Amino acid sequence: MGVLKALGFTPNQVLAVYLAMISVPTAAGCVVGTLTGDALSQPILRDAFSGIETGNASMGVGLWVYAVCLLGVPALVLLAALVPALRAHRLSAARAISAGNAPRAGRGLRIQRALGGTRLPRAVSLGLSQPFARPGRTVMTLAAIVLGVTVVTLTTGLTGTMVAFGKHGQNNGSAWVNVEAGRPGLGQKAPRLSDRQVEARLRSLPGADLVTARAISKVRLSGYAQAAAANFHRGDTRMYDSEVVKGHWPHGPGEAAAAPTFLKQRGLAVGDEITLYLNGRQARVTVVGELIEGHADAVESTWETLAELAPDLPAILYTVELADGADAEAYARAVTASDPGLYLMPGASPNTTATTVISVSTAFTVLLTVVAALGVFNTVLLNTRERRRDLGMLKSIGMTPRQVVMMTVTSVAASGAAGGLLGVPLGIATHRLLVDHVGQVAFPESMKDVWHAPQLVLLVLAGVAIAVLGALPPARSAARLTIAKVLHNE
Repeated sequence: MGVLKALGFTPNQVLAVYLAMISVPTAAGCVVGTLTGDALSQPILRDAFSGIETGNASMGVGLWVYAVCLLGVPALVLLAALVPALRAHRLSAARAISAGNAPRAGRGLRIQRALGGTRLPRAVSLGLSQPFARPGRTVMTLAAIVLGVTVVTLTTGLTGTMVAFGKHGQNNGSAWVNVEAGRPGLGQKAPRLSDRQVEARLRSLPGADLVTARAISKVRLSGYAQAAAANFHRGDTRMYDSEVVKGHWPHGPGEAAAAPTFLKQRGLAVGDEITLYLNGRQARVTVVGELIEGHADAVESTWETLAELAPDLPAILYTVELADGADAEAYARAVTASDPGLYLMPGASPNTTATTVISVSTAFTVLLTVVAALGVFNTVLLNTRERRRDLGMLKSIGMTPRQVVMMTVTSVAASGAAGGLLGVPLGIATHRLLVDHVGQVAFPESMKDVWHAPQLVLLVLAGVAIAVLGALPPARSAARLTIAKVLHNE
């Protein structure tokens, strides 16, 4: 910078040089990043929407995203670079050339003297005082570490929540078997047994523990034009208690439960009453439970409620929870052998949403941890280059390479600890904000409270780890500097 001005470059030309210097790697990075992101997004989208009917809607990335990446991000980078470039614009040639060799007095000297009077090793006390010499740069480094720890905390929480969500409703891992009574209208054989006999047969087969029967019908809701699907349950419905996030599963007459999307679309909440209409009959029910998830147009109720609307409607679906250690395949063979009109329904597919969120969270954790470490690397590299003279003097009076590394790493370790203490609560708050506004899923408190004390301590230490990871390469480079190379211009 000083040489450019000494050669006759005007301040505006210096400004243009520095903006051009940042533009070239920015453009290259945005092109590579956009292409890489586009390539990685395709398998994630395929996994996320596998088995979901999307019609003619496109699940690709919108064109506006490419415009933001290729045009918006470079504009943002140039705007950020403009601040230090304007400082270079105002800096005189003499001051620029002497930077690092003639340090300005008073920057952090009081703190350095105070730390020097403690019993801390001299390398540690010198390192702890360095951030106060460049407070603006320290704040930027702290911001990078806070960002990294916040993202690590957030993604750790999301992973824990989605793992718990993927396991919900499985009653501690017990196997479930779903059975459908054949419907001749769909080309299936009708069962020889009646509805109640099918339930009794399923209970009698070896391995069965809990059995529920379900009848399904379209109903109208008072005050709403759109029809809804109603599921009426009978039997051991306590197996569904874990599906409820607020209130309880309907067990008695006049009780119902629904998914959060069903309730939000109709302006309902737990405790409200609705009227169901079917075949000219009506039943008044109270919403006693909000489910973790479910169809936006389905309501769950009891067999007693069905008796008020359509007492002759039989059950067509049966869910069997097997006892611990029971063989699900053997039970399934016994079902088909007992009545050719009983059909096994496929088991629940793996939760692709949970898998996708965990994959994306892991990728973001790695990427933003690297970004935060690079921010620390940049700061430490600038500091060591500006303090080459000081390093040479310290080495000349006996500081070893190991002490140089310790001093340099210590200079950012305190920022790493502070970043961890700030980033962990920010990550927890961001996690809570996200999971509380998913919309289609209402997570219970047990799925949101996923952190424990040892885990929180490790997350705080993640800030120190990010700082050390970014500081080690320039610290080792500074340790290898020779005294003659540093002081040959003195």
